[in-house]
Amino acid sequence: MSAMLLQRLIVFVIVIAAALYALWRWLPRAWRRGAARRLTTRAQNAGLIGARRASRISAALGRPAGCAACAQRAGCQSRQPATDRQPSQR
Repeated sequence: MSAMLLQRLIVFVIVIAAALYALWRWLPRAWRRGAARRLTTRAQNAGLIGARRASRISAALGRPAGCAACAQRAGCQSRQPATDRQPSQR
């Protein structure tokens, strides 16, 4: 295998991984939970993971992305209202 072919293969794998991550990140939460459940069920049926580990992975993959502000219908707790902020000093 030539160096150029290997480089293209590595770039292809990185791009596919980034695309899958972006897709997973922006999927609606219900779709992520369903996909996580199906993924862990198939891995468990194939004997790759046990039942306990499958439930932990499924729960972790189904969590909301980011700070979950949209799930709580409130802003992030770490943000301050604009009126409470101190002006920056130069």
